[in-house]
Amino acid sequence: MLKVFADRGGTFTDIVAVTNNQAIIDRLSRHPERFLIVTLPNQQWIIVYKLLSENPEQYQDAAIQGIRDIMGISGNESIPTEAIEVVKMGTTVATNSLLERKGDRIILLITKGFKDALRIGYQNRPHIFARQIILPTMLYEQVIEIDERYDANGNELIPINIEQVKSDLQAVYHTGIRSCAIIFMHSDRYPNHEQQIAQLAQEIGFTQISVSHQVSPLMKLVSRGDTTVVDAYLTPILRRYVNQVASQLPGVKLMFMKSNGGLVAAEQFQGKDSIISGPAGGIVGAVQTSKRAGFELVITFDMGGTSTDVAHFKGEYERQLDSEIAGARMRVPVLAINTIAAGGGSVLFFDGSSYRVGPKSAGSNPGPACYRRGGPLAVTDANVMLGKIHPQYFPSVFGIDGNLPLDKDIVIQKFTQLTQDIQAATLNDCTPEQVAAGFIAIAVENMANAIKKISLQRGYDVSQYVLCCFGGAGGQVACLIADTLGMKKIFLHPYAGVLSAYGMGLADIRAIREGGVEQPLTQALIPQLQQLMKYLETQAISEIDEALSQVEVIRKTNLKYQGTNSTLTVNFADDVVVMRQEFEPEHQSRYGFIQLEKTLIVESASVEVIQKMDTPEEPLIIRTRSLDEAPVSVETVKMFAADKWHDTPVYRREDLQPEDSINGPAIVVEKISTIVVEPNWEARLTERNHLILQRLR
Repeated sequence: MLKVFADRGGTFTDIVAVTNNQAIIDRLSRHPERFLIVTLPNQQWIIVYKLLSENPEQYQDAAIQGIRDIMGISGNESIPTEAIEVVKMGTTVATNSLLERKGDRIILLITKGFKDALRIGYQNRPHIFARQIILPTMLYEQVIEIDERYDANGNELIPINIEQVKSDLQAVYHTGIRSCAIIFMHSDRYPNHEQQIAQLAQEIGFTQISVSHQVSPLMKLVSRGDTTVVDAYLTPILRRYVNQVASQLPGVKLMFMKSNGGLVAAEQFQGKDSIISGPAGGIVGAVQTSKRAGFELVITFDMGGTSTDVAHFKGEYERQLDSEIAGARMRVPVLAINTIAAGGGSVLFFDGSSYRVGPKSAGSNPGPACYRRGGPLAVTDANVMLGKIHPQYFPSVFGIDGNLPLDKDIVIQKFTQLTQDIQAATLNDCTPEQVAAGFIAIAVENMANAIKKISLQRGYDVSQYVLCCFGGAGGQVACLIADTLGMKKIFLHPYAGVLSAYGMGLADIRAIREGGVEQPLTQALIPQLQQLMKYLETQAISEIDEALSQVEVIRKTNLKYQGTNSTLTVNFADDVVVMRQEFEPEHQSRYGFIQLEKTLIVESASVEVIQKMDTPEEPLIIRTRSLDEAPVSVETVKMFAADKWHDTPVYRREDLQPEDSINGPAIVVEKISTIVVEPNWEARLTERNHLILQRLR
């Protein structure tokens, strides 16, 4: 049987498969340069494989192609699905559709008088001194105002004119729109009118109907509305993608990663839950592997081709309720991930006076200059220029036929040209390698700032944390990032290059349900909260419809001071004092003060139901060399670090054994990534095959 965990990223699609089929392993072993194979106990193997996400000349979908390559099936044969036990996936399909504004055409139905409510939003000005304010484009194409109204206490002030709405919807249907978002005032508590309109839309033939009291059953018309619009915009695209994958894998159990870090069955996967599907797998992978390595305080650092995602972990997954992604606001629980446009593919350019890195990415097509598709200079090229990446240790998957190594000559040529341009403009004397190092320094600073945002700015001391580095490009800059932040330890898992995909396999099924409360926190409110929690739990369990063997239930409340808008999440307790005692130190740490005289308001409550899944085991490795025998490098190369060239040994990860330690500067190459050990750093391998980098002084 084969279990497949896949993450479709912006540049590469990563696949981790677990199998007990000796024939597959025998065949793949003949291609050691393409597949990494790790032997597990009890006659099982892990296969790690990477391929470009977009390669239109070669295949339609990277994840399906990856399964074909592993099973050895050509493009026109059907996949023998009886041999596949489960496929767990994360996908960027929805995120990319949102970034590129390529979702479905949708119509917004909203209470009369609120036609522009979502366009106006909260009137906040993130760029206070911007003279030209560019509003994000709205996702909906048309608006129908519905003459209906409930008041805040549930009294029906204006009933719906069904005939009028019917003719309006009919007219829109004839223009070809098939997706609608329904958002009415106070419908999070009194959903009757929304239900009536949804019924009507269904009868007319709309195929996607997103209703706000189901999508985001919380107060605040604007964020509830925005979330519903995003859901209506993205769910049809997601459905088509899920159906396309499912059509190639009939009868296979197919699961997708949600933005909150839990898996869900493919048919229940919705637009609002899919925005950070891939990065969420990375956080789960980073946290679970760090725990296995004995680390409890973790900063996760995932540097891919297009972007870098960072997150903070201190005992439990941090989620945020309000988020804004690509100009779209949402109010659903998502893992608290800070993403910046800095990855291996971020384009480097000189604007006449300063160096710039990103936000534009070279993607996987054409990719960085060294990918042999005529791309621009990118961060990866800078690392090639500095001797941190060497073509002979990188998979030969480039060029039109996908069989050539990286092109180092074009990189040297382009950097030499760029250096001449910079010298002409600034009259500064600099070498091509100093220019490349300058670009890397800027990229590192950008990424370090992203980490400061989620740690230092929220009262956490990062020097006590381990930096869990992963993603294809993470190991190349790990030491530089840690130095910038004053961190002393870096953790690199053997599957760090594909940890987002591996995270799909380590994740559990999670269902989260929230309900609005908006009442003062008193002992008298507790029975009402308990009743709400019971209801939410029943709803969440209905999503996990399998045999509920091991289920864990976590109950939380979102609290805030009266008259404020910033909520903090605490564990639900039957005693008000206990919740207050948890809220105050958190508020002190985050905002620097507490207000004992103020009433606490329960904004909302949430219930998370977790069903544990079987996760892959990791083998312990045994040292076979004597302790005083050091690892042998395969060659010595030139690497530019700390403003000078060093003779740098290159080690293969598979040649290292437990207790081996390597002093920087050094390069450790793996099949799926490259790790640069900078001067003043030491790398040590543990019995779990984890590479721990430690700052020497």
